[in-house]
Amino acid sequence: MLKNPLLIHQYFVYYSHVFLVRCLMNLVTKQAIDFTARAVMSDGKVCDMTFSKYVAGKYAVLFFYPRDFTFVCPTEILSLHSRIPQFGERNAEVVGVSTDSEFAHSHWRNTPLEKGGIGLVSFPLVADDSHEISNSYGVLHNGRVALRGTVVIDENFVVRHQAVNDLPIGRNIDELLRIVDAIEHHKKHGEVCPAGWSRGQVAMEATQHGVEHYLQSHSDNLGS
Repeated sequence: MLKNPLLIHQYFVYYSHVFLVRCLMNLVTKQAIDFTARAVMSDGKVCDMTFSKYVAGKYAVLFFYPRDFTFVCPTEILSLHSRIPQFGERNAEVVGVSTDSEFAHSHWRNTPLEKGGIGLVSFPLVADDSHEISNSYGVLHNGRVALRGTVVIDENFVVRHQAVNDLPIGRNIDELLRIVDAIEHHKKHGEVCPAGWSRGQVAMEATQHGVEHYLQSHSDNLGS
């Protein structure tokens, strides 16, 4: 235990700095942070899940949420669950993470919707009760719960999108599908995806001619 006041001060300054850096860090274009943790899988079994192995060769949506048995969280989890076939069509896996234990996850899954549960959702829920995963991704809030952080990772385990919502603000799951579509479109065609773009719409070449051509015929749509 530290007793020297100077050492205590240095310890506090150092870890305050580490916390601040992690909260502000940008992960986009960098390798995703791997982890192994207890998880309740889609079949209800509990096992040690290594993230990189589970999503190997696929897109991944790493979906942090604050707590089981809360308020906004079940709406997000059920919205994800209803779109799992659409993520599957895009070769994308969804992984949920909160600071609850695997026992809480199992109980939440086995609780009916009308009693605040989520039912048998078809993607893993990772137990981050050590807070290490949430902390490493910069979403741990007040040392207790994860903020509503979302990380989209490509097939090479590189982060392509990250966003964090405050606790009261639920996320738009269709936007995550759109982001996966945009990453895939750019990979296949080399085109960039303008504001509001969705799959099947016209994108643009990343050139001066490309943007001029796009704006000539699509600028009116940007205001709607």
